[in-house]
Amino acid sequence: MRRVTDANRVHGFMRRLGQRAETGGRVYFTGGATALLMGWRSTTIDIDLTLGADAQHLLRLVPALKEELEINVELAALSDFIPELPGWRDRSRFIQREGVVDFFHYDLYAQALSKVERGHAQDLTDVQAMLTRELIDAGTARELFARIEPDLYRYPAVNPATFRGEVDRVFARR
Repeated sequence: MRRVTDANRVHGFMRRLGQRAETGGRVYFTGGATALLMGWRSTTIDIDLTLGADAQHLLRLVPALKEELEINVELAALSDFIPELPGWRDRSRFIQREGVVDFFHYDLYAQALSKVERGHAQDLTDVQAMLTRELIDAGTARELFARIEPDLYRYPAVNPATFRGEVDRVFARR
């Protein structure tokens, strides 16, 4: 069993991946890694990430890094769970560059809506932290949900009415 991950371990992963990468690309953190680096959580079980189309080659480096650093790394494409939000790339926040690799926080609105859809206690706590820290705006979250709502039929595991109800509840007018 691997140890829990903190912000220093995420930074170590970034540094090592950047040192070993021969060609660049974009790596997007989601979930706990974002929570650690933005400061509202102190630990997480794993580093969830999505690789940009230009960074698929970096995946070959991950198994060795997982062993060396004794961390869990999971691929977590939010578009596997909910429709891609329009403009997500523009809203993805740059973290830093290590070597030739650029690291970003995947769009916080996409992260928040995905967490609302899952509905786990830690996910909802994360969404509240994003709102409290004014990293996301409830009105914008509702607007972005409305933009993807017509495409929810492509996600059979998602109950659109239940998802809508949770979005309305979590992002109630503030």
